[in-house]
Amino acid sequence: MKLVLKNTESFINKRINIVKKEVPCLDSAWHYHPEYELLYISRSSGIRFVGDNVSHFSPGELVLVGSYLPHLYRNDPAYYEEGGNLKVKTIVMKFTKDFMGEGTFDNPEFADVNKLLDESKYGVLFGKNVSREMHDEILEITDLSKGEQSIRLLSFLYKLSQVDDKTQLSSTDMRQFSTETPDRLDNVIKYISDNYMNTISLGDIADIACMTTNSFCRFFKKMTNKSFTEFLNEIRVRNAARMLVQENYPISEICYLVGYKSIPNFNKQFKHIMGETPKSYRYKL
Repeated sequence: MKLVLKNTESFINKRINIVKKEVPCLDSAWHYHPEYELLYISRSSGIRFVGDNVSHFSPGELVLVGSYLPHLYRNDPAYYEEGGNLKVKTIVMKFTKDFMGEGTFDNPEFADVNKLLDESKYGVLFGKNVSREMHDEILEITDLSKGEQSIRLLSFLYKLSQVDDKTQLSSTDMRQFSTETPDRLDNVIKYISDNYMNTISLGDIADIACMTTNSFCRFFKKMTNKSFTEFLNEIRVRNAARMLVQENYPISEICYLVGYKSIPNFNKQFKHIMGETPKSYRYKL
């Protein structure tokens, strides 16, 4: 995988681009772009990476990603199975800050929208109640004219700037402004995402990045704000959480399916990341 600065020709000289995607899976690369992105997941599930945040995503999710903030959506394994018929359905709204005109959001009446756009540098996840109320309007937006889309998007941003039901995703500002992209990180994230259920040593992952272990540790910490071990544990625990909800496997079996060799360690890491034990997580749902 490769960390990509997206700047496709179709978006050049445009201030707003809104598309509906119905495809087998979502992004294949850890990437960022100069535009803001409001992404609505109508049908899809998997693991979401935004800045240094790693979380499970599911249908009904609405996220605002700021400009130059690296992000990646990796679907559950079933979406990548050859011959499978699972499809993703999303609405992707990309826009520049001046999509309604230069300096629009500097006006006092849009102070709350301006604040929301500033918060988006960390990534903002809105509550399911918020996205549920906006569901129909979001799905309609791709059928509108460009002028109507701009007005509808402005309405969305204003509504979202007024809600309290939202969560900051990245714990720190991870925006990438350099055009020299770290290809290594993309390869590393894909490798971990595809092999988290197996034993992955620090030496193994440093080899994937073509670096010494010491250099890799410094590089990975700088790029993700996490150690390799912390990141791997998050991937394993988030997938375990998905399995606890979607599958009927015993908890002890899930422990081994996501790559842990010790049930006490699995319970410890799960509670550290999710705030509760695997058992309580499963039975509260």
